[in-house]
Amino acid sequence: QLQVVESGGGSVQPGGSLRLSCVDFGNTLRYYDMGWFRQATGKEREGVSCISTSGARTDYEDSVKGRFTISRDNSKNAVHLQMNSLEPEDTGIYYCQVVSECPNTSTGRVSAVSTFNWGRGTQVTVSS
Repeated sequence: QLQVVESGGGSVQPGGSLRLSCVDFGNTLRYYDMGWFRQATGKEREGVSCISTSGARTDYEDSVKGRFTISRDNSKNAVHLQMNSLEPEDTGIYYCQVVSECPNTSTGRVSAVSTFNWGRGTQVTVSS
């Protein structure tokens, strides 16, 4: 099981940037394809981006392509999400989680593995 802690969220104006981090204190993150997910108030949690174990493959949900960049540092059991040109629609709680594969060749969507526990997430608010 992962023991992840997400951080880096905050309140920014539209057009601003944030860099989210996810660190696994269980030291197993390096073995998994990982993803970032977000949940806006009153909406379902959705996949935003994913990265393969080695970092060679990445995928992004259409609305964040060209604005978000996912990366990982396996030596530190960490995954990051650089978010630029933020929009009010990006507001939500952001979580990292194991994904089945990245990219997902079956569904084309970033999909979490249900057997892993979720962290507490980090709040991102984009507002003028």
